Amino acid sequence: MSAESTFLKELHVKFIKQLDDNKDELEYWTGEHLRLSGVYWALTALDLMHSLEAFQKEEVLEFVLSCLNDDGGFGGFTGYDSHLLYTLSGVQILATYNALDRFDKEKIVEFVSCLQDRTSGAFRGDKWGEVDTRFSYCALSCLSLLGRLDAVDVPLAVNFIDRCKNFDGGYGNVPGSESHAGQIFCCVGALSITKSLHLVDADQLGWWLAERQLKNGGLNGRPEKLEDVCYSWWVLSSLAMLDRIHWISKDHLRKFILSAQDEETGGIADRAGDYPDVFHTVFGVAGLSLLGDETLKKVDPRYCMPVYVTNRLGLGS
Repeated sequence: MSAESTFLKELHVKFIKQLDDNKDELEYWTGEHLRLSGVYWALTALDLMHSLEAFQKEEVLEFVLSCLNDDGGFGGFTGYDSHLLYTLSGVQILATYNALDRFDKEKIVEFVSCLQDRTSGAFRGDKWGEVDTRFSYCALSCLSLLGRLDAVDVPLAVNFIDRCKNFDGGYGNVPGSESHAGQIFCCVGALSITKSLHLVDADQLGWWLAERQLKNGGLNGRPEKLEDVCYSWWVLSSLAMLDRIHWISKDHLRKFILSAQDEETGGIADRAGDYPDVFHTVFGVAGLSLLGDETLKKVDPRYCMPVYVTNRLGLGS
């Protein structure tokens, strides 16, 4: 059978296990700054494929610890400055391994909470001050996983996200910016985590998201752009949270994701014919899980983590 109809699980597990063996290649070192997120992507993909044991738990936790800084935040690699993007990845890895109690949770909470602007409700990504709804999501998701949403002004944070809503029902990175599927996931995810989905126009946004599906079954991030496997997560998870996932053709999307598999090396690319990478692999696998693939563990559309992990933390939807 062709890759377009078969999920190549064993090859994908092998592809992910070999990622750390490529230290002689330029790509390995150019991705150093986001290595912690890369570990989260790899670990989540393996977990969804029932293969968490492919990584050595203690080795992973040792690396995570090496990325933890004195301010309570995580950098993308050992010795890098703390940032909310990598702090969320670190917390997600710890939650997956049920190891949150092995770290100073309150120090992490302090780092995250100090990045909220108490006037606008927005979150800065780090000490340098960039504001983006991605960081609002990272902060609220992180604190939710830690059971400490009380550490920030949630109503103010929700108000900032609501001000990023556009006339088309979508959301941008700051008020007045263009709607984009990635930002929509961040905003809808944050609103879902804070039980504020009533602020979303589900029908209007649902149609905008459904219109991201192209004739080849793939999804794009905004009008007039190419399809990309990663939007099988950003778009589909948002539709799932809005209970509108049936508004797209699941069969056509599944075929598109499977067509982007590499039949020789394993891994999933952005689209058929391109080189696979761990980023598109995890979001392709997560997308297949949302589509109901019963060979995979169920994924939580709010967190991009297996449902059993969020249930263990008491975060059932």
